[in-house]
Amino acid sequence: MKTIGIFILAFLSCCNFMIAQDTLYIYKSRAILYKELVSNIDSITFKNKKTEQETVTDIDGNVYHTVKIGTQTWMVENLKVTKYRNGNGGTIPNVTNDYSWAFLSTGAYCNYNNEESNGLKYGRMYNWYAITDSRKLAPTGWHVATDAEWTTTINYLIINGYNYDGTKDDNRAAKSIASTNEWEISIGSGAIGNDLTKNNTSGFTGLPGGYRTDYPSAFDFMGLRSYWWSSDGTNPYSRHLEYNSSYIFRDDSYTQKYGFYVRCVKD
Repeated sequence: MKTIGIFILAFLSCCNFMIAQDTLYIYKSRAILYKELVSNIDSITFKNKKTEQETVTDIDGNVYHTVKIGTQTWMVENLKVTKYRNGNGGTIPNVTNDYSWAFLSTGAYCNYNNEESNGLKYGRMYNWYAITDSRKLAPTGWHVATDAEWTTTINYLIINGYNYDGTKDDNRAAKSIASTNEWEISIGSGAIGNDLTKNNTSGFTGLPGGYRTDYPSAFDFMGLRSYWWSSDGTNPYSRHLEYNSSYIFRDDSYTQKYGFYVRCVKD
């Protein structure tokens, strides 16, 4: 039996379907787009191409979904890779000891509380040396988001009505990039933790994975905050979210030895 996959684009709502004389007809604006004997049809699949997600796979085989925000295409998940793009040098060191992490001056990654399950759920945390290594963390065709790209996306969200209150003149868009689960509850107006069902209107899906400090090294803020590195700047720039705020924070006060998450943007 024949299986027919029908890809419906912008004209989805304009198409009419009719079965007559054991034949399936598909019309748009009174013109026949397709016809097929019903006896030849096993199933019909409707797909809206606008909502189909591209995926990308890293050198470890981790698969990431993507979302387009304005002119940029972002990974929906935090990076989980344990090797540099070209595979040189073997795996990136997974440094679990607090004091060893604090004194690093080369690339390393870790999982929150050194638990592999957290790495798989929230992504790995990397120090600054790992994201700026010339061997590259991101898969081919992708790169770690720059400070300018973060700014572009946040500005897009603001001026296109993604602020929690619909305003277009200030940074109140944190809910639009925060996930709809895992965040601590807050009663603050417009805060990420205030009614999680209203989060993630952009599809970015930022989870509250916390961070790892520099010295003395420690994990903190799981469920309360999430931090992402930017890949440029005289000082390391980062962006972060807090459960009790509507603001997307930009910082340059954290040292290269912190452990933050990474989001990649398509080249």
